Amino acid sequence: DVNRPGCLVLDIRMPGMNGLELHQTLISRGMALPAIIITGFGDVSLAVQAMKQGAVDFVEKPFHNQHLLDLIQRCVRRDAQSRHVEAARSENRNKLSSLTRREREVLDLVVSGKSNRETAELLDISLKTVEVHRSHVMDKMDVASLANLVQIIATFDDSQRTR
Repeated sequence: DVNRPGCLVLDIRMPGMNGLELHQTLISRGMALPAIIITGFGDVSLAVQAMKQGAVDFVEKPFHNQHLLDLIQRCVRRDAQSRHVEAARSENRNKLSSLTRREREVLDLVVSGKSNRETAELLDISLKTVEVHRSHVMDKMDVASLANLVQIIATFDDSQRTR
């Protein structure tokens, strides 16, 4: 279920596609679940390849069942946290996209440390107009303080902020 946190447990030797190939294929299709790679024939180069590909762990057979269960639980928690962060980021992207062009200009100047007066001068608008736009930004972004607004904006790079 793509809507629930999870993880992959992949064996290096599987019929058809090996575990590393399957993991890479899933990543390329946008399904980046945390992965645990298991093998009975591990070597350092395979472990390095798995970790570079984003595997959480590389486990050699035989292994203790509890060790694998603990890894799975850790991966599922990691995926749940990752999904939570991405959902918040997506919500904030939607809020940003609801801003008008002028509200975005005011937002960019305010979060860069400009005062309302400096923002008004730079945009060649009145101080009262800046205050109104700033109030709209705070409402649309659903934040109570400039500090909260700056925290949200800091999670985006410039290309994401202007979309």
